[in-house]
Amino acid sequence: MGQVRHGSATTTHAVRAAIQRSQASLATLSRELGINPKTVAKWRKRATVEDLKTGPKAPHSTTLTEAEEAMVVAFRRHTLLPLDDCLYALQPSLPHLTRSALHRCLQRHGISRLPDVEGDKPKRQRFKRYPIGFFHIDIAEVQTAEGKLYLFVGIDRTSKFAVPAGRQGR
Repeated sequence: MGQVRHGSATTTHAVRAAIQRSQASLATLSRELGINPKTVAKWRKRATVEDLKTGPKAPHSTTLTEAEEAMVVAFRRHTLLPLDDCLYALQPSLPHLTRSALHRCLQRHGISRLPDVEGDKPKRQRFKRYPIGFFHIDIAEVQTAEGKLYLFVGIDRTSKFAVPAGRQGR
């Protein structure tokens, strides 16, 4: 299987390994290999020949607070609604929430994809039929660094319309 390199890569795994094994000076190696001496120095001080991951070391939201992010995650886990349905249900409570911010938040927490319908969960029983307007209300407690956060979710049993509301605990 071949090595996948990004467009501006100047070295391969073999070249990087040769740089790490070589006792020659940085200037000599850079002339021989036709690469920048800084590149030679970088690969010489690394213990591996693999590229490092780019991007932030500890990704976080720039638009959502920690409490808001916890509310989004708890809502998704509790309702298992698709992305757009989560967005429309959460926007009244979080007006600055965008679709992309919601998606990035769900990706960070590993819940951007809904589980398979025929997954490893036990089969759920169907709700009893109710007239439109009958709401089922659930409460989820979320622990954050700022304290407890309570997420109240009202779900219309007939239309599956969900309404979230968050409250900071004491």
